[in-house]
Amino acid sequence: MTPLASPATVDIRGIVLRERHPLIFSSFNALAVGQSMQLVNDHDPQPLRHQFDAQMPGQFAWRTVEAGPEVWRVDITRLDAERSTTSCCGHCGGA
Repeated sequence: MTPLASPATVDIRGIVLRERHPLIFSSFNALAVGQSMQLVNDHDPQPLRHQFDAQMPGQFAWRTVEAGPEVWRVDITRLDAERSTTSCCGHCGGA
C-alpha cells in the first residue's frame, strides 16, 4: 500500500448541495487502498463523517487539516477493507 505523494483535491464549494455527497463517495470509491483525497468544503463536514462511519466502517481514515471558519479541509484515505473490522469507526486510521 503506497499512498499518493499528495492527495487528490475534491473541492465541493461550487457544487450544488444535492450533488455533493454522491461526488464525494464516487471520488472516494475511485481511490486505491492507501490513496487519499482532500475534501475542501464551506462548512463543517461532520454529517458526512457520520455517513462514512455508517456506510464504510473501518474502510477509511479521516484527518482534519483545516477547521474553518470559512474553509474546511479533510484528508480521507482509503484503507484495506479486508484488514478492517465492522466495529472500527476509521478514526484512528486502523492503528
